[in-house]
Amino acid sequence: MASQETGLGFVQLAPTRNPFNYDWFEQTNRNITTAWLTLTEIRDQINLYSDTSQDTYLTALELAIRMAIEDYLGLSITSVQYKVYYGASALYGSPLSLDLPETSQGGVTINSVAYYNDATPTVLTTLSASAYYYDPTGQKVICTDLPTAINPQMTSPVIVTYTLSASPLASYPVIKQAGLLWFTHLYNNRSQTTELNLKTIPLGVDTLLRPYKPLIM
Repeated sequence: MASQETGLGFVQLAPTRNPFNYDWFEQTNRNITTAWLTLTEIRDQINLYSDTSQDTYLTALELAIRMAIEDYLGLSITSVQYKVYYGASALYGSPLSLDLPETSQGGVTINSVAYYNDATPTVLTTLSASAYYYDPTGQKVICTDLPTAINPQMTSPVIVTYTLSASPLASYPVIKQAGLLWFTHLYNNRSQTTELNLKTIPLGVDTLLRPYKPLIM
């Protein structure tokens, strides 16, 4: 593993995030019940005010908007859980570093680090929490003690499960206003097609959200 001389002497360098060393990842749990925009904010935006007759529809549409904003920005407005899978090509370096694909300013909780062992049949084995920690400066899990009995025949034998906490950006007025603009569009256009020649307003959703879309090098 590469090392570099510093004021602390020769220090081992952890593997970088370029390119990422995971094989693939999946979203395993997502909050689809907690509202982000309030019904009062929504009714005021679309001029319904005290009319509550459409609240069921508005609530469902609000959840869709919240999830679309989360996906667009890559941030969690409510908690989201992922599983990340790592192959043999990622299992190098000491200590071992495992990149995470999605992170949050609100915090990251590592739920578990597990691996399929080399027994027959193979067994998914969970590491002790003392054997790893999360590095927020590198957005990765650092394993200080990973067993050598990892199944060499499986494509992605190491799995990290983690949860993103809600990002503080979710409360920013500019992001909520983008949500309300997006909501207005979908509320007024309930079909995939239209006979009208619609145009995007110059300073709309993209302009409001773009400064908060993370750039990862």
